[in-house]
Amino acid sequence: MLRANEKELVSSTLIHRLQPLSLRAKLVVEGYLTGLHRSPYHGFSVEFAEHRMYQPGDPLRHLDWKVLGRTDRHFIKQYQEETNLRAHILLDLSGSMGFHSGGEVSKAEYGRTLAAALIYLLLNQRDAVGLCLFDTAPRELLTPRSALTWRNELWAALERHQPGGETALGPVLHSVAERLNRRGLVILISDLLDDPAEILAGLHHFRHQGQDVLVFQLLDPRELDFGFRHESRFEALETGESIAANPWQVQEAYRDQMAEYLETLRSGCARHRVRHHLLTTDQPLEEALTTLLLHLDQRS
Repeated sequence: MLRANEKELVSSTLIHRLQPLSLRAKLVVEGYLTGLHRSPYHGFSVEFAEHRMYQPGDPLRHLDWKVLGRTDRHFIKQYQEETNLRAHILLDLSGSMGFHSGGEVSKAEYGRTLAAALIYLLLNQRDAVGLCLFDTAPRELLTPRSALTWRNELWAALERHQPGGETALGPVLHSVAERLNRRGLVILISDLLDDPAEILAGLHHFRHQGQDVLVFQLLDPRELDFGFRHESRFEALETGESIAANPWQVQEAYRDQMAEYLETLRSGCARHRVRHHLLTTDQPLEEALTTLLLHLDQRS
């Protein structure tokens, strides 16, 4: 795995503030892959092609244990160098994504860095990558391409937009789903702070089309624990409405409602066969990269 100094570099909030965005993506992905190459995990970035009989000296990690169990014969999974995957990255840039507690990075900045890193990783393995930036509607929609130079266009789009505006996740997901004419992988990066029923209906639309869906839900740590210590005025970043409250008086009720909301999303995603992964902005980006690579490996 990563050496201590490499892991510190990847997980540091400083990396989210580096400019240009391309530098962040390269540091995150190349540092992560350097550690991954030292680990026992291999074969994530390629797609299954066919079986062949096991020969002495073949890596046991590629042995198909399911086939062995059914037939008592030893077969090895062979992989292609190119996956030909079409990935669509959807990044929420509504006003609530601009939130951050204390000196931590905002959800929007974390999501922007994550999207840039995923673009770098996927294009380097010759997948086609598209990008949608949205709030109540798509602001910019770039169709998937696989040329390495395409990453510069995608990174530039990420740099052009700042968080702002209200959220309408359900309608956005339906709108994007209707524009996809080929199956692929949809990666949604959002805080999902909207009506869970509408969100799940939008995700189901993708699944009904045969799309594979991976959701990264980004939250600030304080949005989970409501660990504010002093009487504060809380302002809705999307509407401007505000209210004064003593956090300790509402903390328990808030946590209960948050737990119920998250369980609704988790169970709904599981029901629709959507992979849901919760991230907080104080977690290292390598966790998201591992989730993606494991997801790709399971598709083979």
